[in-house]
Amino acid sequence: MFAEHRKWWLLAAMSGVLGLIVLDETVVTVSLPSIADELGLSVSATHWVVNAYLLSFTCAVALAGRLGDHFSRRSYFTVGAALFSLASLLAAVAVDGTMLIAARALQGIAAAIIFPTSIAILTTAFKPEERGVAFGYQTTVGAIFMASGPLIGGFLTEVVSWRMIFWIGIPFVFAIGVLLWLVWSADYEAKKTGPTLTAAGVDRSGPVFLILALLALVISVMQGPDWGWFSPLTISLFLFGCALVTVFRYWEGTHPAPILDLDLLKIPEFRGGVIIFAIFQFEKIALFVFVAQFLQSTVGTSPILSGAAVSLAILPTLGTSIVIGKLTDKLGSRRVFLMGAVVHGMAILLLALASIRENYLLTLIPLLLWGASMPSIAIPVRRVQMNSVPQEKHGQASGINLTLQMLGGSMGLAAMSALHAETQSYAVLFAVIGVTMLLAVPVALRTIERS
Repeated sequence: MFAEHRKWWLLAAMSGVLGLIVLDETVVTVSLPSIADELGLSVSATHWVVNAYLLSFTCAVALAGRLGDHFSRRSYFTVGAALFSLASLLAAVAVDGTMLIAARALQGIAAAIIFPTSIAILTTAFKPEERGVAFGYQTTVGAIFMASGPLIGGFLTEVVSWRMIFWIGIPFVFAIGVLLWLVWSADYEAKKTGPTLTAAGVDRSGPVFLILALLALVISVMQGPDWGWFSPLTISLFLFGCALVTVFRYWEGTHPAPILDLDLLKIPEFRGGVIIFAIFQFEKIALFVFVAQFLQSTVGTSPILSGAAVSLAILPTLGTSIVIGKLTDKLGSRRVFLMGAVVHGMAILLLALASIRENYLLTLIPLLLWGASMPSIAIPVRRVQMNSVPQEKHGQASGINLTLQMLGGSMGLAAMSALHAETQSYAVLFAVIGVTMLLAVPVALRTIERS
């Protein structure tokens, strides 16, 4: 049975990977107030529980995607899954904020290994004309986990303990790994048509420049409200990060075997998709964190009810993902994305207006519209990106895309944390997020193919 339907079982395993990663993005957000109380963390420190995962993912995913094109995908994936389980265990038994944040950072590194590898495996297993449907099913499974994450987090936090949100991932990772080994075929390995990655040719300096640059930029923005925006430390760290970005860009352009093939960004469809995914990740993470915070701190709901609100918002995604995947294969990426992006951005602006009333039920209406339109961003853009890149560079393309996507999430969360610290207004916060999402529309008009 496995042999006949091998690629569909593979799709199930790789969909579980996406589900696991989005679960760990969202399940923690509802639990932050309880984590802060037990471990004695400040508001800024609790946001680091989320951003440590995003930032380490961002720093590691480019290198991870690059290496994934040069090693056995099955073995490489297994190493990442084992590391993710170890990090989950450390987070579950964390005795203080430092240990928890460090464990979350390790989870991000592991996710950086397994996620681009899963995208590359699926792209190889399915024909170009089937990938919209494949990514549609994968997004549906991811949506199930995304939808259940806040509710699971709220329930476990209120009824058992926030630590259970990390314990539950360990057996799930094991099940995915077993399924992958059962259905594997040599056809799913990358075809090595380019130069091999030898010890002498490894780009050692590029990752260092990238990691230091991202750390400096995110920390300067995240800590700006505490240190002062015009303090010497904040300004120096931000300028240091900008300088290292310039150094990294020059280095990668001249190195014979760069960790990031920046020439891929010359492909209009791929470049446009990278920008759109960065905006998408920014608004998604910011809403997950601040909607739960708004409902608990301002509206006065319990962790379970705040988790239920976010879960209900994503519930329509379970139906819209498959529909949008089929529409994308039929109508093309550009048309589907443009319609969905406008609806998505307007839903966030409606959320800003609803937040003024501080009413739980009124908040649910724009959240449902936001969740239903979410697949219209991810599916068509991912499809056009992967179709525009040569097969032997799918792993690296996923790495580049995820690096800038997660950077958008990290910088976005840092910026919105700073904005909220300054304004103390959720309406202003949500309005800024909605306007930013609508900026993805002109990007698509210039770069996404018309078919």
